[in-house]
Amino acid sequence: MNNYFDKNDEDLVKLSLKDADVFSIIIDRYREKLFLYIKRISNVSKEEAEDLLQEIFLKTYLNLNDYNPELKFSSWIYRISHNQVISYFRKMKARPEGNNLQLDDNLIDNLYSNSDILDDIDKNIDKNNILAVLNSLDKKYKEVLVLKFLEEKSYLEISDIIKKPQGTVASMINKAKSKFRKEIEDKNINF
Repeated sequence: MNNYFDKNDEDLVKLSLKDADVFSIIIDRYREKLFLYIKRISNVSKEEAEDLLQEIFLKTYLNLNDYNPELKFSSWIYRISHNQVISYFRKMKARPEGNNLQLDDNLIDNLYSNSDILDDIDKNIDKNNILAVLNSLDKKYKEVLVLKFLEEKSYLEISDIIKKPQGTVASMINKAKSKFRKEIEDKNINF
């Protein structure tokens, strides 16, 4: 199985359909990324995120036959993750938009370096202010900012994940950036 580690996702899906053990490579490849994604959009506990992750991988494996190889596998598995988090909150009768986002310093640096959101803010980023602004945004805006700037997904991938047209995704990101800027101004936050 060592020679499978250099295979692309689509090849691993095909191989997993023939040999279930190959799916463990997909799990290893996506475990940390999806765990962080779950935490970023939901702020559930570590244990809840791990439970969700298990459900996501189970659902992914059970639906491998339905995977469309014309789409990126990463978008497909992120979509499953997105849906699983929503289902979890429906079951818990809670709404994800009330949850606070937690970021580490690397993610703050990434947000700063990849974003024109923070054009006129100097390099001395105040993590707590960034978190407060992100957490004050509606869930849909927070999620597209997380996907674009923290998960580094393309417009096409975000479109596949949230099931909105690319034009709508671009519009949502622009609106989210505007709302982010406005929150900074309204709260008179200085970085």
